[in-house]
Amino acid sequence: MFYSLTEMRGAAMSLTAAASGLVVFLLSVSVVQGQDVWGVTYSSTEICAVKGSTVEIRCRYTYPSRWRGGVNTVEKTFWFTKQKGGKPVDPRTDSEYAGRVEDLCGNNICTLRIRNLRESDSAQYWFRFTTNKAAYSGLPVTLSVTDLQLKVSRSQQSTRLQCLSSCPPGHTSYIWFKNGGKIKEDTSPHADFSYGPAESYSCALKGYEDSPSPSVYAPKIPSVSVSPSAEIEEGSSVTLTCSSDANPAANYIWWKDKNVQLSFVNKGPRLLFSSILSSESGEYYCRALNLLGSTRSESIFIDVKYAPKLPSVSVSPSAGIEEGSSVTLTCSSDANPAANYIWYKENEDSPKASGQIFTITDFRAEHSGSYSCEAQNKLGRSNSTLYLTVVGASWKLPAAVTIPVVLLAVISLSVFLWIRRKSASRDSSEPAERADNREEPLPDQPEEQGDLQYATIHFSNSRAEPLYSNMRAAQPLRHTEQQEVPEYAAVKFKSAAPRPRGQDSAEDPAALYSTVNKSH
Repeated sequence: MFYSLTEMRGAAMSLTAAASGLVVFLLSVSVVQGQDVWGVTYSSTEICAVKGSTVEIRCRYTYPSRWRGGVNTVEKTFWFTKQKGGKPVDPRTDSEYAGRVEDLCGNNICTLRIRNLRESDSAQYWFRFTTNKAAYSGLPVTLSVTDLQLKVSRSQQSTRLQCLSSCPPGHTSYIWFKNGGKIKEDTSPHADFSYGPAESYSCALKGYEDSPSPSVYAPKIPSVSVSPSAEIEEGSSVTLTCSSDANPAANYIWWKDKNVQLSFVNKGPRLLFSSILSSESGEYYCRALNLLGSTRSESIFIDVKYAPKLPSVSVSPSAGIEEGSSVTLTCSSDANPAANYIWYKENEDSPKASGQIFTITDFRAEHSGSYSCEAQNKLGRSNSTLYLTVVGASWKLPAAVTIPVVLLAVISLSVFLWIRRKSASRDSSEPAERADNREEPLPDQPEEQGDLQYATIHFSNSRAEPLYSNMRAAQPLRHTEQQEVPEYAAVKFKSAAPRPRGQDSAEDPAALYSTVNKSH
């Protein structure tokens, strides 16, 4: 059974309100002691507490010793915030307050203690007591739970901090802390500081120094994680995540080392490669920054594995290949991990060689053909082909064989010349004998006889090779000097008439002579 204050005889109520900035209401209920008096007095009807702290809501209650002709005895006291099925619910039985609420009563004074305050604890709280004759509820107390925060703003000279709470302004004083130590107390929620990179600041409401706001500070050294953490293959999805302990929360920028200069990659805590390329291998790092400072992470190397690219094949010598020469083939391919190399020849199943370099020391015609280099690693393979052929041949004999062959050739040539000289001597005597019997030249053919032409050829005994002619050698003439023996060769023409005997001093216009001078 509920009773209002207007139904209580002999009760007096006074309400006092005070305002500073916004209005803060303090309710005081005075109870005149005496017969038939009911009342509840609160220390404050507006309470602002900090999230995570402990709050106590205290009241004092009175009641008449006799009520309606009988003794009036208190049987139960409790606090409540809500009703269920028209009946008030004791917080001690509410799962939302489990383990956090105590109801302490003695000598008509009751205290509701709530630990580890949550923002959801913000509500109106009533005190209620029941006697063997009646039940009575006082006016509610409003509890506001605030989460203290520091707002940061920067200027060129200093850092401005503002302690933010849901408490009405002027309701309390603010305590300021630097690196955990108290530095000042002020009614203003604002404070200006010259901020250092290793410093942290926080604030608290007076009376709740044990529950300060979260500290504000520059970002700590960021850490970088890679997903997947296993080996990274080209074409796979890769995510880099940067995280740093900072308040206010940090912003992130990604960079990639490139030789001496650094190149900007992206913004945000995550760097995503949906299909990573081999060219994106390299060192990456992130920088975390807020209004209080910035710092960078250690570099992390992203090693992208990939199958061999198309190999390049070179041949040495690069000019034409001569038979019997040495030929070197070199194969190279961009691959990670490094490629292994195998050489094949067209139409042959078994490999010719393995390794990056393949050498044919004595290249012959049968070595001509198509050669392919296959580069392979555990991720794949690739190959290139080139064609080799002989463009020139050189026959070479050992020195032990060359000298006898040359000597044999000289001897054979000397014999041949001696035989030819003997034959030429016999042939030259026959025209001399026939010359005495020749008839007079025909009178109708004098114009066909041309002038005599002579050719003088000098031979040196130091020359090994003789000079050959299709002209037949003449019989050598006797001469008193042995130093020089002229030799004549007669050339016959069909139109030439025989020279008459007795005309040795006259020259035959139809005869062609060659004079050969030998010098010893």
